[in-house]
Amino acid sequence: MARDLGVSTPTVFAAFSVALVVSALLGPAAGKAIDRFGGRPVLAANSLVFAAALAAMAMAQGPVALFAAWIIMGVAMSAGLYEAAFSALVHLYGKSARGAITGITLIAGFASTVGWPLTTWLEFEWGWRTACLAWAGLHLLLALPLNWSLPCETVAHEPVATAAQPKAAETASASALPPRQSGKRASVLLALVFAFTWIISTAMAAHLPRLLQAGGVQQATGLVFAGLVGPAQVAGRLLEYGLLRRVHPLVSARLAGLMHTLGAMAFLLLGVPAGALFTLLHGAGNGVLTIAKGTLPLVLFGPHNYGARQGLLMVPARFAQALSPWLFGLAIDRFGAGALWFSAVLGLMGFAALMLLREPDH
Repeated sequence: MARDLGVSTPTVFAAFSVALVVSALLGPAAGKAIDRFGGRPVLAANSLVFAAALAAMAMAQGPVALFAAWIIMGVAMSAGLYEAAFSALVHLYGKSARGAITGITLIAGFASTVGWPLTTWLEFEWGWRTACLAWAGLHLLLALPLNWSLPCETVAHEPVATAAQPKAAETASASALPPRQSGKRASVLLALVFAFTWIISTAMAAHLPRLLQAGGVQQATGLVFAGLVGPAQVAGRLLEYGLLRRVHPLVSARLAGLMHTLGAMAFLLLGVPAGALFTLLHGAGNGVLTIAKGTLPLVLFGPHNYGARQGLLMVPARFAQALSPWLFGLAIDRFGAGALWFSAVLGLMGFAALMLLREPDH
């Protein structure tokens, strides 16, 4: 893309970072829209926005058009990633959405397994512009009909208030929420957890093979180790769907929050023999924490205004995600594998924030 558009490679990634910032700014509004209208109209309309962004990217002839396309992509990302799907499920299922949220992440855990090879093949055979148009077509031909097939009405296993019971319903919703001060404290802690974990997951997604090589792992072996992250994520989500389903989501999140730090410490202290262990622990922890991003706000605050709250909680994480690859790349340039000390400390800070969160009494 950089070569064809006459820009530097960092410029292409800068455009991607702009999209993440746009996504962060619009996330709360997208959540409110799902709270009000449900997931079907918002997600279906968003398939059109994704397709438009990809088509604009395919037609870009210079940096201005490239940034414009990525800004449209940022709008799509604000209402088309995990948080929007979680909000749509909570709108449908209420407090019973945990199993559905886990199911979504199980399927989506294979996104990179399918997406990277398919995109690489399309780019190799027909070029990156055709690859963008192919994905735009998939949004229109596959994602749009699937999103439009979502139920219109709630199917939650909870009593639905009638028109004659609005005040009672409002009182019940309010009583399900923590006290105001407790809610603010929990929101801040949860936003910090999401920010720390997204810094780590985004940095590892961008730099894991290079990081393993900096720690002494051969290039081919490093790619094999890095390939273990996807299966480990799915394994972690299967564990959450099975054994950990019986425990409070806060407990499973705390266990997952330690995994990256433990794996990083093992790799830093033991070197190459612990490379596979590091990637497996990181992947499994990241897989469970992805589910926690959907379930923790639900169990701590309830389904009332879930989408808007989820959007606000993810704002710091989105900004952190935009800066993470660049900052961690600088750390690897300066410290090599020692950059893992930074991610290990961030993992500990996220775990500490999770420990400060209290399980609801109800």
